[in-house]
Amino acid sequence: MLYPRVSLYALMLAAAGIPLYIHLPRFASVELGIGLGTIGTILLVIRLIDLVQDPLIGWAIDRWPRAQALFATTAAVGLAIGFPMLFSPRSGPNVIPQLVAILVLLFSAYSLGMILLYGRSATLAKEPTPKALMTLAAFREGGMLAGVIIAAIAPAVFIALGYGAQGYPAFGQFLGVIALIAAAITLPIWRRTPIQGDGFSLAGLSQAGALRLLALALVNSLPVAITSTLFLFFVEDRLQLPGKAGPLLILFFLSAGLSVPLWARMSQRLGAKTTLVMAMPLAILGFVGAAFLAPGNLVGFALVCVASGAALGADMVILPAMFSVALTKAGLKASLAFGIWSFAGKLGLALAAFAVLPMLERSGFTPGASNSATALHTLNITYAVIPCILKLGALALVLALPREDQPI
Repeated sequence: MLYPRVSLYALMLAAAGIPLYIHLPRFASVELGIGLGTIGTILLVIRLIDLVQDPLIGWAIDRWPRAQALFATTAAVGLAIGFPMLFSPRSGPNVIPQLVAILVLLFSAYSLGMILLYGRSATLAKEPTPKALMTLAAFREGGMLAGVIIAAIAPAVFIALGYGAQGYPAFGQFLGVIALIAAAITLPIWRRTPIQGDGFSLAGLSQAGALRLLALALVNSLPVAITSTLFLFFVEDRLQLPGKAGPLLILFFLSAGLSVPLWARMSQRLGAKTTLVMAMPLAILGFVGAAFLAPGNLVGFALVCVASGAALGADMVILPAMFSVALTKAGLKASLAFGIWSFAGKLGLALAAFAVLPMLERSGFTPGASNSATALHTLNITYAVIPCILKLGALALVLALPREDQPI
């Protein structure tokens, strides 16, 4: 029951992460009346908090390794409290301060859970070997993708059941319940004897090859961050497919989930670098295809979702496992390092929101409204063209990694 419980805890975190990055911009814009530029600024400011907070969380997990159960429960309770508050209807002059306070709580709880889950990989694996770590990664990312699918479909289900406000208040309560259930069922995995490594240092990270993996993680997170932030807008406003965003999002993450075992096996057989070089062009083809789609082309965008989702599956399972293997081989404490890893990924999401949301606002784009050709062209460029360029940069960084027979 070890790995299924890891999958369940990952499911809880992923189900929490998707609302923060995909549903939040539309909810805050449509239901709370907050401008897209303001939303992007809020997300960037919260990332500045993470700049200090995430490494501290990692340090605390390394400093008190026998408090894993307490850390895991605290993260789940924070999510259980925060999500019903986040998606509760509100109005008035205090809307933005309230939103900021709730987001700080949620992002803090989310960071604690994510850093604990990834930083304790050597502890949670059956043995601290590259093969066992890759197997753990497959179960973990499989759970992540299951949580993503649940979070993607839930708002539409609540709307169909007759809940108001686009189903978001019921969605928030649903996420809170998932967090509490997952915390109770997964408690035993956090009682395993923790595996500790040597002290953290930038020199140690550099010698282990982890710094170049951190740089790759940041650059590689940008394309997904941009497309995640703009997904609902692209489907409903650019492609003019109202009501299809939920099913398409499910297709995207289902493709990612089904591809995870394949990428894990390929990585064990061919090597991580070779597998990434094979997977990343799928994402690039997806971005190129999306840029040329005509409005109403549901089948074309479904194929884009399948290709880009499969590419995401490789990123999710291979990159964290490569980082964990590098740390384990070097005998380094992992939680503080994954605190920095977590910040790098979330910085990409914040930079994406801060860059593209104000750009859309300046072009005159308004979600759900009749938009000008200029606004829709800007949406097309930001959703498809810019991520394609960034993904090419990430592929170049992968090609620059050492050969498989050399240490990472």
